[in-house]
Amino acid sequence: AELVESDWRPIELHTGVHFGNAINFDDGSQREVPVERGEDQTARLVADALDTEEDGQGGSSLVFVNSRRNAESSARKLTDVTGPRLTGDERDRLRELAEEIRGVSDTDTSEDLADAVEEGSAFHHAGLASEHRSLVEDAFRDRLIKCVSATPTLAAGVNTPARRVIVRDWRRYDGEFGGMKPLDVLEVHQMCGRAGRPGLDPYGEAVLLANNADTREELFERYVWAEAEPVRSKLAAEPALRTHVLATVASGFAATRDGLLSFLDNTLYATQTDDEGRLAAVTDTVLDYLEVNGFVERDRDGGSEGLAATGIGHTVSRLYLDPMSAAEILDGLRTVADDGSGPVGSADADGEFVAAHDPTADADDPGFTTYTRAGEDEPDDPASEGPASAGDAAPAVTPLGLYHLVSRTPDTYELYLKSGDREEYTEVCYEHEAELLGDVPSEYEDVRFEDWLAALKTGRLLEDWANEVDEDRIAERYGVGPGDIRGKVDTAEWLLRAAETLARDVKGIDGDTVVQVREARKRLEYGVREELLDLAGVRNVGRKRARRLYEAGIESRADLREADKAVVLGALRGRERTAERILENAGREDPSLDGVDPDSSASAAATAGADADGDGQASLGDFG
Repeated sequence: AELVESDWRPIELHTGVHFGNAINFDDGSQREVPVERGEDQTARLVADALDTEEDGQGGSSLVFVNSRRNAESSARKLTDVTGPRLTGDERDRLRELAEEIRGVSDTDTSEDLADAVEEGSAFHHAGLASEHRSLVEDAFRDRLIKCVSATPTLAAGVNTPARRVIVRDWRRYDGEFGGMKPLDVLEVHQMCGRAGRPGLDPYGEAVLLANNADTREELFERYVWAEAEPVRSKLAAEPALRTHVLATVASGFAATRDGLLSFLDNTLYATQTDDEGRLAAVTDTVLDYLEVNGFVERDRDGGSEGLAATGIGHTVSRLYLDPMSAAEILDGLRTVADDGSGPVGSADADGEFVAAHDPTADADDPGFTTYTRAGEDEPDDPASEGPASAGDAAPAVTPLGLYHLVSRTPDTYELYLKSGDREEYTEVCYEHEAELLGDVPSEYEDVRFEDWLAALKTGRLLEDWANEVDEDRIAERYGVGPGDIRGKVDTAEWLLRAAETLARDVKGIDGDTVVQVREARKRLEYGVREELLDLAGVRNVGRKRARRLYEAGIESRADLREADKAVVLGALRGRERTAERILENAGREDPSLDGVDPDSSASAAATAGADADGDGQASLGDFG
């Protein structure tokens, strides 16, 4: 291959460091930006960009900080800069945008973001819902939002240029490092590359912040004048190689071991390593793993070892799963007998799995809460909606068992076990052992047991989501943001969809198991109990609004098309625009609510069953 190198940019980039009263740029020039005593350095730079007009418009700013909390705090503080500089038209448009943001989800994060956006500022990080991030990015590109405070997630792969990029924090906490570690040069250069909007700005400015002369010199040496670190291939790592080796064999691109190694010899990794035997050794280890798990077959009779993907190997490759994830899922599903009677006892001569016993669950688990409509009697058995009580026949597969199963796979980033979590989740593990698809590792196998518990913690988060626990409560309980919840849910939903496909294609896994996987996936997709699936499937309804509508007597999409508009409006707390969108999406011929007053009794019914969350949400699995 021949190296092709380019440093072309559509507009000029000036990179420098601000210290004292000026920005010193890499070309030796200066720009005076005085900071008064007690004035915030970042706020002053944002104000300067907004007040410097080019082609009749001030410049927007993108502020990079090192944590989500700092991004939110920075956005709030910068409203004092952006708010007074908004026009009347911009304020009107931002109020509409803020309402749209609030409509995405009823969470504290959503409300905080909307409040900042109304004043022309915003924050952006991975903890936001994807809809929130998209709304912020679009409004920033349209010059409506004047400043975004972001973590480095916005620097990679998102087209959100600004006239001025401010790298406020160039250190980030690293547990392995043992403290605040300087960012990589490549990461800072990626941030700086966001400066300058083609066709809108005559130039772009990237500014790092220093609080003394020594730091100013360090930043020039470390980042402004430095070359980015070389990109290193990670192909020889087994997780990366498993997927690529199976795909190469399944596609027919390599039909022999020699052909596979010849192909890998032309990769970036092969050109970067001096250890010629390393790639071959790792490849053989991966081939052994794929063969043992039934994804490839090897023909060792001829002079050259032949390779071919099995039927299930083709399926795994088509699903683009890590083969280790597929193996974990299949092993878990195979622990259920054809009659749904329980975990595996042994395998017969043909590899078909035979079950041994019947899983049961703890009927007294305080986490399981049953919804009843306001005014109805409670069921005689409060555990009837959860796992079967002791002595009853339990389902072959429970949602918790499935959520824990997919959380154990390499394709899922498990939640960390925090201080005190081990004892708590060890208790949860043994209480629900019969539901878990696989053998619990020994507590003496420290790493394996902690991984098992971390997956269980992740599975409980997913279970809470599928049982309508309030999003803010989930975020607080597990120490995550709304975007993290959505990310975990999306990954688990994808893996359950893959599990459904695998279960259909593999002998020994019965149809009931396939149905249970599908139902668990659909509940996870919408974040609701089974009775709300139809309602939650209407665009703009979602989990909370579906519950409010249901409590007001509207139980399905068909009911939405026929229900009294006043009842719908009352159940949706009088939000006329939201209610009209929902009615239109449900297929109502005349969704207009002009002149309609909300039914107060419907509003009362929608909230009568509310728990301490104050939003009609029951808490499932509240053990924290």
